[in-house]
Amino acid sequence: MKTLSALLSVLLVLGMALAACQPAAPATIKIGLNAELTGGIPVVGESCKNAAELAVKEVNDAGGLEVGGRKYKIELIVEDNEDKAESAAAVTQKLVTAGVLAMIGPNASRNAIPAAEVAESSKMPMISPWSTNPKTTLDAKTGQPKQFVFRAGYIDDFQGRVLAKFAIEQLKSTRPAVLFDVASEYNKGIAEFYKKTMEENGIQVVAYETYTTGDKDFSAQLTKIKEAGADSLFLPNYYSEVPLQVQQAHKIGFTGTILGSDSWGNLELITLCGPDCEGLYFTAHYASDIATPKAQAFIKAYEAAYGKTPDDVAALTYDSFGLLFQAIQAAGQLDRQAVRNALAAITAYEGVTGTMQFKGSGDPIKSAVILQIKGGKFTYFTMANP
Repeated sequence: MKTLSALLSVLLVLGMALAACQPAAPATIKIGLNAELTGGIPVVGESCKNAAELAVKEVNDAGGLEVGGRKYKIELIVEDNEDKAESAAAVTQKLVTAGVLAMIGPNASRNAIPAAEVAESSKMPMISPWSTNPKTTLDAKTGQPKQFVFRAGYIDDFQGRVLAKFAIEQLKSTRPAVLFDVASEYNKGIAEFYKKTMEENGIQVVAYETYTTGDKDFSAQLTKIKEAGADSLFLPNYYSEVPLQVQQAHKIGFTGTILGSDSWGNLELITLCGPDCEGLYFTAHYASDIATPKAQAFIKAYEAAYGKTPDDVAALTYDSFGLLFQAIQAAGQLDRQAVRNALAAITAYEGVTGTMQFKGSGDPIKSAVILQIKGGKFTYFTMANP
């Protein structure tokens, strides 16, 4: 019996020794991605997911993210919000429950706003790459900035002012018109800021026409715009809708200049629109043809991985992860409150889409660019500073 007991003791010691020799399971940081992989804007979701996976792969291939003297691998948890507000909120709750440290996305403001409510109430850091509506980062009850919600792009009031000034000063528009989706927070919000800026500069918007998400026939609204004598038309609508609107405007004989917002910034627009969009202008978050060294490195890596040039959503998603990684390292601990505090304290982040900082809210201080569609490409036209 003593021999058996001794043998068992030896085997136990050997087992413990062998276990000690095994490499420890890699420590991970869970990051959630809440993206529009299906629904009305699947190209947006694809760009977001591609850039997210690229950002995570670069960190993991380099050995992980060093936090408090220890290396951690990044575990990306990807969820599809189906481009639906209720799904975006449900996905956010699912990621909260899954124990992610922070969440990137959603992109469209119509999805980011409800997701932000859940993130804020759960005290989980969230960064929306592409949402520009002020409601994403503002508390609806108090009107004060949300504490846990940030974004990588500029906001609609800045973008609306930039575009109105551009139409006045560069396009010499004196009889502007607007056509927008009244059912979408993004479209409606930027249209209002554009109109307000025009009026502040003594210019009346001669036609302010609306439609509802999913509409395909805009001839009635465009006829009113033409009959009002408009010399410019602002379309703050998504890349999937704009081609039909531009083509129908040309079909009824509208000859004014057409311009748009950052929601145009996907090359699918050119595929769908063709020569009808040649020469048109829109705001963007970066211009690939005047990219900085950091942006050039990102573009090269993205093209190598996916065989296409990254769009605004991809660049902003990559910057969202860069902001988050910088904040996690600055926090020095895997704690949601500490990461939130570190995000809010960022005074300089050199990103693909420019230099940005946060000052009192989750809205970064950064510049915008105006692009023109020329020769089937998005080309840099001018810069617009805050």
